[in-house]
Amino acid sequence: MEKDKILKNTRRFVKTTLQNAEGGHDWFHIQRVVKNSREIAAGEDVDHFIVELGALLHDIADSKFHNGDESVGPIVASEFLKEQQVPENVIDHVVKIIENISFKGGNIEQEFTSPELDVVQDADRLDALGAIGIARTFNYGGHKGRALYDPAIKPNLNMSKEEYKASTAPTVNHFYEKLFLLKDRMNTKTGKKIAERRHQFMELFLEEFYREWGTESEEEA
Repeated sequence: MEKDKILKNTRRFVKTTLQNAEGGHDWFHIQRVVKNSREIAAGEDVDHFIVELGALLHDIADSKFHNGDESVGPIVASEFLKEQQVPENVIDHVVKIIENISFKGGNIEQEFTSPELDVVQDADRLDALGAIGIARTFNYGGHKGRALYDPAIKPNLNMSKEEYKASTAPTVNHFYEKLFLLKDRMNTKTGKKIAERRHQFMELFLEEFYREWGTESEEEA
């Protein structure tokens, strides 16, 4: 198995596939997640080849852009890796990473765990935090035609998986329904350290947001 060649082909495949993707889930997002994965994996006992493949393919067909169908991404990734003659055990692991990486609501338990998933999941979640996380959140909210903020619509922290996927709540609610929950869900020491700093930045951003809006905090909205 020529790992370098497989990774090169995978990068080319993902970049081409995502060339017209929404701005928060495009090739640049993949590049950032790969970079984060490498930084985190350096301090973990993991299979770096699986981590790299998982990071590259984790959003190859995000269900948000495929009518909520969570099977599309794993199928696309599996078929591509088979064409590259990647061993079945590696394909199975990468597919499980894709199937389990996403946040599906605050009350949903993850069905699969592995050190490699821990790394890629942390890397992906880090890109949902901090300055880039804020930019991605409002970019996606605009893409979906959602309001920036509505003081009358409170965050819902008890949504089912189906309710979370179908939510049309204002974008600011997403900070409470997902982003602020991620810091305490990080898996690795490196991920936790980086997440803490980015979490604090988001808190400062919302403080200023509410100040400019005319309320001092979400609770007073």
